[in-house]
Amino acid sequence: MAGGMVIIGAGECGGRAALTLRDLGYEGPVTLVGDEPHLPYERPPLSKEAMTSAAPLIKAIASDELLAERSIRYIHSVRAVAIDRAAHVVRLSDGSSLAYDKLLLATGSVPRKLPMPGLGLRCVYLRTFNDALAIRAHLSAGNRVAIIGGGFIGLELAASARKLGATVTVLEAQPRILRRGVPAEIAEIIHKAHEAEGVKVLTGQGITAIADDGAEVRIMLADEQEVVADLAVIGIGAVPVTALAAEAGLATDNGMAVDGTLRTDDPHIFAAGDCCSFPLAIYGGRRVRLEAWRNAQEQGALAAKNMLGANEAHAAVPWFWSDQCGLTLQIAGLSDEGRSIVRRDLDDGAFILFHLAEDGRLVAASGIGPGNAVARDIRLAEMLIAKQASPSPEALGSQAVKLKSLLAA
Repeated sequence: MAGGMVIIGAGECGGRAALTLRDLGYEGPVTLVGDEPHLPYERPPLSKEAMTSAAPLIKAIASDELLAERSIRYIHSVRAVAIDRAAHVVRLSDGSSLAYDKLLLATGSVPRKLPMPGLGLRCVYLRTFNDALAIRAHLSAGNRVAIIGGGFIGLELAASARKLGATVTVLEAQPRILRRGVPAEIAEIIHKAHEAEGVKVLTGQGITAIADDGAEVRIMLADEQEVVADLAVIGIGAVPVTALAAEAGLATDNGMAVDGTLRTDDPHIFAAGDCCSFPLAIYGGRRVRLEAWRNAQEQGALAAKNMLGANEAHAAVPWFWSDQCGLTLQIAGLSDEGRSIVRRDLDDGAFILFHLAEDGRLVAASGIGPGNAVARDIRLAEMLIAKQASPSPEALGSQAVKLKSLLAA
């Protein structure tokens, strides 16, 4: 069996790693393994364009022609079921095996399951393109959709469903939507934007029972309200896929535990993307796991470099975005690190909240507005965070002071 580089997981992270290996001049075997029948593709469109476009298509990371041109072997529709670390072999669900010199685990995450009885065929989750097509079939005028969970995926899906004319109810057990990682002031604006589009948003409501009889779903809430829907989509978070690593004896800690170079406790095995937790140097080595498109891209490329011996530490500032109801939310950094917040108002109702640590360092920036209204300032804030800058609150709050000038200073 030929060795070389083997990548388990053919999403954004794994696909980016395979291409980067070739970009960096690696000429040995590169094998990419995915459990879906499709080409490697991007997942952010699944809750948006895949729902609303006239003819939903996969947004492929690489075509068959590109994979062939780069001599990347792509094995689809199979899972990795075991790693023999001593022999440097991965065993696949079709009975075959792959030898490796270096192995990258980019297995991603899966939707967190709702631990309740009563879930049937009309209670679904969104992770794959095929999931998106199945959900899309129910998003039309006259259909009732209940979305359990007021996070990014659930709210983006709610906006898409309303565009297609479905009646939409969002159920969030927490006191507000977007409780994790989004400031309350911004979450309130998004909440109101959804209600203005006709979405019914119920917060602070736990679910006491679900009955799915195959024709409709009846959801009983803690205050004894009942929500009846033709489809219930469950979006209550994601769980990293770690069983393969754990069974091989690799350390896990809210994902596969890697060091700053994305290496596991086995020097020949790396992990990257949603499935791993890693120390973030600009936050004092705080261990985090990031479920974000750009992080998957960046870590896929970084893992490829380090598989080739670069030994480069992850230094990127976390960045997230979401498009909903005509608004774009962007966040640079980790907003829960901040102790005080300074607001900067921009044009067209857009604004940015700057999050400052107790020592005055800028640690995060959260912005919202129409289109790309906050994009430039968030990018500059990201650069300030990376430099661990401590701009004055007065300068951050004043639209008259250009962030670029603060960066130069």
